Amino acid sequence: MSERADQIIAALRSGHDHLASLARGLGAADLTRRSGAAEWDVSQVLSHLGSGAEISLAALEGALDGTGTKGMDFNKSVWARWDAMSPGERAESFVPASEALVTRYESLDARTREDLRIDLGFLPMPVDVATAARMRLSEFTFHTWDIEVAFDPAAVLAPAATGPLFDQVAMLIGRVGRADAVEGPPVRLAVRTTAPERSFGLDLGDVVDLGDEPAEPDAVLSTPAEWWLRLATGRHAAAYTPASVTLTGGALTLNDLRRVFPGF
Repeated sequence: MSERADQIIAALRSGHDHLASLARGLGAADLTRRSGAAEWDVSQVLSHLGSGAEISLAALEGALDGTGTKGMDFNKSVWARWDAMSPGERAESFVPASEALVTRYESLDARTREDLRIDLGFLPMPVDVATAARMRLSEFTFHTWDIEVAFDPAAVLAPAATGPLFDQVAMLIGRVGRADAVEGPPVRLAVRTTAPERSFGLDLGDVVDLGDEPAEPDAVLSTPAEWWLRLATGRHAAAYTPASVTLTGGALTLNDLRRVFPGF
């Protein structure tokens, strides 16, 4: 378990260093550019990540010192403070807020990474360090893409994060997928990814579900793993889909799959 936490925390560090460097170079016009998150500009994505870092750090400190979660009133006060910042202040404040959280995770020794349980305030029970850090990594990685795609439509998810996030998306697939988005009989897809290489089945029936790769699939989706993750989270517009993504078999189209995964 500690090794899993180690990998995730290392991915958080590399992701933070990358986005911090990018944020420092953004000008006023860059910060108000529309991001990949349709309702937010770039500065608002940085605000979301910065406020989230403060709230996550408070939860981590509460677990370490035994005081527990600070509750929704604290969260609301953090969000309000970040919402009131100017775009430039959001970019400037994001860097130390994110750095503080990553540094605190890095400071945890092996035993703490294994044994600590963190109350995040919105789950039915406390979670281990690897789970809490992976939830932050997920938020951070997808929103980093939201920022980068504002300047480069060929942006991809951070390679260091793709592997750790694969299993998390698998656990969410039944909740984020809309089985009724495609008309007609149930469809069984074989999904084959690269970087990392994985193969599995995607069933579109009464529910959206993952399983073993079917022996006789109705269609085959071949894709970089990072685009599969973006597909599942709604970051899949044709303009952001690399040519290496292919769907063969004729049972459905990429646009059908996009409707199955509208994002959240």
